[in-house]
Amino acid sequence: MSNTIERQLQVDGAPCAEIPLPHVWRECVGAGRANEALRADWQQQFKEAVDALGFRFVRFHGLFHDDMFVYRESYGGGFGPNTRLASPIHTFSYVDKVFDFILDCGARPFVELGFMPSELATVRETVFWWGAHCSPPKDMARWVELVSSTVQHWIDRYGLAEVREWRFEVWNEPNLVPHFWTGTKTEYFDLYAHTVTAIKDIDPELRVGGPSTSVFVPDDRYRGETEDRSAMHETATATDVDGLDWRPVWIEEFIDWCAERALPVDFISTHLYPTDFAFDSDGAGIQIARYADATSDDLVLLRKLVANSAYPEAEIHITEWSSSPSSRDHVHDSLFAATYITRSYLKCATLADSIAYWTFTDVFEEGGAGIGPFHGGFGLVNETGIRKPTFHAFAMLERLGDRLLLSTSDGVLTRDSQTSAVSAVFFNYPEEMGMKAVGSHSSYSAARGLAEVGSSRRIQHSIAGLQPGTTFFVEIIDWDHGNVAEAWYQMGSPVNPSREETAYLSRVADSLQRYTLTVPDTGVLDLDVDLPPWAVMALWQSA
Repeated sequence: MSNTIERQLQVDGAPCAEIPLPHVWRECVGAGRANEALRADWQQQFKEAVDALGFRFVRFHGLFHDDMFVYRESYGGGFGPNTRLASPIHTFSYVDKVFDFILDCGARPFVELGFMPSELATVRETVFWWGAHCSPPKDMARWVELVSSTVQHWIDRYGLAEVREWRFEVWNEPNLVPHFWTGTKTEYFDLYAHTVTAIKDIDPELRVGGPSTSVFVPDDRYRGETEDRSAMHETATATDVDGLDWRPVWIEEFIDWCAERALPVDFISTHLYPTDFAFDSDGAGIQIARYADATSDDLVLLRKLVANSAYPEAEIHITEWSSSPSSRDHVHDSLFAATYITRSYLKCATLADSIAYWTFTDVFEEGGAGIGPFHGGFGLVNETGIRKPTFHAFAMLERLGDRLLLSTSDGVLTRDSQTSAVSAVFFNYPEEMGMKAVGSHSSYSAARGLAEVGSSRRIQHSIAGLQPGTTFFVEIIDWDHGNVAEAWYQMGSPVNPSREETAYLSRVADSLQRYTLTVPDTGVLDLDVDLPPWAVMALWQSA
């Protein structure tokens, strides 16, 4: 389109006051652990995620886990003796395979520095099926050597200019003791101090941050050096959890501790699952689901805290986010998750530098492999690569332009500043939900009960100033189109589907409702669509 036509664009009879629309959903995505990235299926699915969904960075655990063979204090003998080495050696052959592949796909690593190699760990108890060691190092100097050697290796291999584009995050969820960290709060802060100093000594423009803490909480359980479960008793019994004062974990203390020591903090990272798990005075665990706008409200607060801190220019990266932190939550497989994340990302687009969906694939083994093709895994695709409704939601978001023409409670209309192409995403998150989020369910039969909630919503807009004859594509995912978990449920929820059943499910997954619209001679496209409850719709202009 010409610049003249751009100036003539009107929506619903009014000129468009364009503002930027950051694509926060594409900046980073999560994955399980580094070793999984050596698998052919992981690599195939990641390449598709980058090509189709535009992800720019990927973050995962386990970079220094034993199965990546980076930190070596012994030779490794197989059937022979395991000879001790005179001093530790760092080997990067496995890491190089993973990082080479990520970069060759056109993405970059968002580097999570962890967990502890077993030979360097102070505590040998592990977490996850794959046995992560999550302790402080028994020798901080050797940890510093490991970090420094690794970062310098990447600079030598990929060039300083490339590595300066990466982010280095120190550890993962150290507030969750003993799961992700066996030390204290101060011991984590000390780990950060040594790590950031080591990296900045290599090059001061390398970007380092933390504290990578888990969720917001409405009580003082993390005020001390380790978690105090007695502080969460009132949260567990609260009748209105949304009325509580939810605050970030360790963020303010981390910022103050670093500022007192003049330590660099290039970004603040945390995780914003809209959930909590509190224990009452009897020791019973209570699962808490917060309201639909919890993520956006938490981000508003976090931005304010950072802006008023000693590091007002620090980036904000939400390095894990989903509707829940459970890899056995069947909402993740459902249509309802697609609607929920579409709504959330559009509402949060300007509130962070990245919000990394956790995760892009069900090739994810924290609890071991899932049972069945749809077991509630985090992924946008299941283990065999079948696309879930959430995958299509990301694809729809990716087609949006970078200039916002219209924003409503039902979606957005945008323009691409490079091509001037007009596009839109609309959704029907049922009014009957009120401010209720989609929650978490341990079975698909329970999750599908949300289908009973809601009524159709009429989407009506007039877009003037378009080139007559322009074709627009429409794509809709709803209960009857692309709802693959429901199709699996209707075939009896087979744990081990046949090749024919898998092929059928793949076809269902991609069978969205699709049609085209043509701009008439008036140059006005009148959009009038009845969206079923939980539907997500994309509209975009042909090339």
